Parts: sequence; structure tokens; C-alpha cells
Amino acid sequence: MKVGIVGFAGSGKTTIFNTLTGLRAEVGGYSGKDKANIGIIKVPDARIEALADIFHPKKKTLAEINFVDVAGPEATEERQSSGLDSKLVNNMREVEALVHVIRGFENPALGQACDPSREIANFDSELILTDLISVENRLTRMKKEKANPREKELFEQCKEALEAERPLRDLTFDDEAQQLLSGFRFLSQKPLLLLLNVGEGDISQGAPPAVAQAAAERKLTLITMCGTAEMDIAELAPEEQAEFLQDLGISEAARDRFIRAAYGMLDLISFLTAGEDECRAWTIRRGTKAQKAAGKIHSDLERGFIRAEVVSFPDFMQYKSEAKCKEAGKLRLEGKEYIVQDGDIMHIRFNVS
Repeated sequence: MKVGIVGFAGSGKTTIFNTLTGLRAEVGGYSGKDKANIGIIKVPDARIEALADIFHPKKKTLAEINFVDVAGPEATEERQSSGLDSKLVNNMREVEALVHVIRGFENPALGQACDPSREIANFDSELILTDLISVENRLTRMKKEKANPREKELFEQCKEALEAERPLRDLTFDDEAQQLLSGFRFLSQKPLLLLLNVGEGDISQGAPPAVAQAAAERKLTLITMCGTAEMDIAELAPEEQAEFLQDLGISEAARDRFIRAAYGMLDLISFLTAGEDECRAWTIRRGTKAQKAAGKIHSDLERGFIRAEVVSFPDFMQYKSEAKCKEAGKLRLEGKEYIVQDGDIMHIRFNVS
């Protein structure tokens, strides 16, 4: 999973990036729009540890979240823009989801008061405007060429929504429409998580009502962090972190809160593979069919898919082996249309072409 950390300059998003990744990217004055910080975190999964205790594999592989910290535009009192910078847009198009870091602390150096609700509205407007420019350009080209009638109808629908200042994530598209739109990687269609970056004294208070309302109106998940304090805590040994988190009135480390929110935002689950060579978690979207899930392991498994041997994690932990799960009737053979469930342990049978 590749997540872009975005927001206006001065929001503290690089500090948030450092908090989540454990890196030390330069903060303050970072404004090169052709540069993006990149970091990776492992997603903790107790199920992999439990399987490793049984199989003693050569390798354990956890799911990963890849972060891209993208330089943001300057914040303004009102949106007065012709769209986001092209290099910024290109960086944002490459990710699966966006995390909008919102300034929830006062910073006199920025020359304007903290107004998180305004930042939410203004950044959403920037995404919408950027997409509207792309849609209008595509519609103009359609007039000069023989356009697919379905595509033209779809882009007119997008244009109408964007002109009404509705992000494309609010629209529902069928599989055919999704396929037609996928190559354009529209920004306002990407899943969006709001992250309010507050001062240390406000971390235990949660989000102000106006900010919570702005998130609710957009049907977006909102989490609150104090980037500066939690970046320092993240560098401590695990046994020392709990005490400092308790002093701040926080029950979980920033990374754990973020992972849970990100998985919920993207509706992600993990299926597992286990054996003497490797125990591994594979991240997929909820509702993914078995054949498509097999492609996460290797494209050959998807192309040559015959069926999947499946046992749920709780059942496996009860019997501790595939043979005993089979004897108990807990090991199932599933076809390509099977909807993979969170925690399924799968072995793919496939044709070698």
C-alpha cells in the first residue's frame, strides 16, 4: 500500500512522516516541489508471529505501508488557484490513498491564524479543481476525435460533480466506469484520511467540534496527533513509550492509530501464507476474489489458478497443522469466485504454463 502524506506548507506533515516511519527527514523550510521523502513501515500482525512459532520459517514477512511525503502548496486565506503544481500532482497520482495533514497549532511565522476547517475545505477544493482541469481537457480532446460514447457520458458526469464542488470519491461507479477512469488517477477520487496535527497541550482533547463536523460532512475519517511530541516518543524504546503516552493522555502510539485508520479507510484485510520457507501477510481490499488475491503472490498464480486450499486462522490455531484441519473438515477447496476473508491461510493450486 502506497500512501501520500499531503497538506499545505507549515502543517507539519514531514514531522508526521518522521513519526510514522521513524526517519529523520528535514523539517522546516522543506519546499522543493520536485522532491518527495519516502519511507516504509511494517504492519504488526500477531498472526504471523503465531504461525512462525509453529512452522519455524526461514523468513517472516509483514505487510508494508509505503509513505510518500509530498511538498505542499502555500496556505492561503481563500483558494485562489488554477490547480496544484504539476510535479506535486504527479507525486500524488502515484499513490493509492492520501493523508491530508491539517495544521491544528498556532505558528506566528506563517502569518495567519490556525483554521483547520478552512484548510480542509481549501485542500479539497484544490483536488477538485485539479481534477476538473483534467476532465475538461479530456472532453475537449473528445470533440476532436471519435470518442467512446460511454466514456464521454462518464466524463460529463464527473464534470457536473466537480463543478458542483463534489469530489469524485462521493460518486459510485460500476466496474466498467472504474476501468475507464482508472488511467486518469483523479486526485479527488482517491481515499482520503484527515490527520489533525495539534500542539502538545491539545493532544488529549481530541478534535474541536467544528473540525469533526467538517470531516463528518465529507464522510471522512479524522484522527488527531501531536507530530512533534509523538516523533520524539517514537524514537524511545518500546518499554519507555507507554509512560510518555500516558502523560499525554494517549492510549496508543501514533503508528498503531494510523495503521488502524488507514486499513479502515481503504477497507483492507490480510490473507496469510505459511510454510517452512516463509510466513507472510498479503494485503488486499475486502471483497477480493481468490483468483485476484493469488495474483498478489505472483501473476503466474492468477493466470493458472485452479483453486485455493483455505483454512481460517482460528481453525488452524486450534488444530496446529493442515493435516489435522483437513481431518476435522476445516480445510476447504475454494474456486476463483471465492471472496477471501481476513485471516484466511491460503495455498494456491495452479497450472504451470
